[in-house]
Amino acid sequence: MQLQNIPQIKHANSNNFFLLSGPCAIEGEEMALRIAEKIVSVTDKLKIPYVFKGSFKKANRSRVDSFTGIGDEKALKILKKVSETFEVPTITDIHEISDASMAAEYVDVLQIPAFLVRQTDLVVAAAETGKVVNLKKGQFMSPESMKHAVTKVTDSGNENVWITDRGTMFGYQDMIVDFRGIPTMKQYAPVVLDVTHSLQQPNQTSGVTGGRPALIGTMARAGIAAGVDGIFMETHFDPANAKSDGANMLDISLLEKLLTDLTAIRTTINSL
Repeated sequence: MQLQNIPQIKHANSNNFFLLSGPCAIEGEEMALRIAEKIVSVTDKLKIPYVFKGSFKKANRSRVDSFTGIGDEKALKILKKVSETFEVPTITDIHEISDASMAAEYVDVLQIPAFLVRQTDLVVAAAETGKVVNLKKGQFMSPESMKHAVTKVTDSGNENVWITDRGTMFGYQDMIVDFRGIPTMKQYAPVVLDVTHSLQQPNQTSGVTGGRPALIGTMARAGIAAGVDGIFMETHFDPANAKSDGANMLDISLLEKLLTDLTAIRTTINSL
């Protein structure tokens, strides 16, 4: 399932789901290393293939005064240090064509944000780096339409592509996941469920996105039961004070219990 093509991936043959997890944004070196250390200790114990996630910058913000990053090169170097320190691959999202080649020097997987997944030049630029490309399904797109986004990657000569479902807009201020789309999208590429962004409540009048983190466990368990290949989950030691998306992140103290439960569900499904 393409995991073997990612440098430093561990437990690729464990028959478990894979995990994309870390903070929403790189806030500094100490926090990134601390979060990575905790997740690696749990995923190694449970034999979960793991990719550390962190945005080197945040381009899609509700307000102009929202946190966007600590500096592109500084954040990318931190991602590289995480990879080298813990021997795990890393993923970050890109927003402009020029980001693709720059980020590819530091990370193993390039992620296309949901709002940008129809931007052909951006998708092709990511594909042409040869890195794995993770396509976030647009909140405004059907599962069937993701076939065309995948084709943009494969037609560029890159077969290493994933789809991540992060929910569909439901009214003005809520998201909902239609699990009927999972088997549809699995026809095109391995499918990941973004359990934390799926619980966002965007477009709040305050200009700060809300969320429903109490439902992270419910969403993740449902995703594994529905047959997703991977789980995307942002986590932090102090979500309330995270500089980006704290309202829908998982408190890292809850991570091991949840991943243990998900592994048990996956084991049961594999035995059917």
